[in-house]
Amino acid sequence: MSNIKVINSGNKFTHASVGKLHTFEGKQFVKDASGATSCEISFGTLPSGASVPFFHSHKENEENYIILSGAGRFQVNETVFDVAEGSVVRVATNCDRNLKCTSSEPMTYICIQAKEGSLGGYTMTDAEITERENLL
Repeated sequence: MSNIKVINSGNKFTHASVGKLHTFEGKQFVKDASGATSCEISFGTLPSGASVPFFHSHKENEENYIILSGAGRFQVNETVFDVAEGSVVRVATNCDRNLKCTSSEPMTYICIQAKEGSLGGYTMTDAEITERENLL
């Protein structure tokens, strides 16, 4: 069952929401709802003491985990390290990964998955300042 709600969309955008993150539970992928073509983004929450129920590896896509709340342990192959709110962990292709919540509060995180080595221009190397009436 999907927890994501499409709020608004147009020819060049989609606005979707998984709701309030402090009450979010489980795992939710957003690519299909948002119509993304460059990456997959998911929101995940692990209760205290829980870990992802499996290790996994990707053949072509790296993953970037952003810890939004809570704390835990992260494992990449045989390396284990602590993570906490504000941690960002990039995991390359062809290696196993998993994470576990060790805090008394749930660990909520975002995972962004994209093809390793595909990022070309980014931030201002891919942007241009445009002139438009500000309607905000």
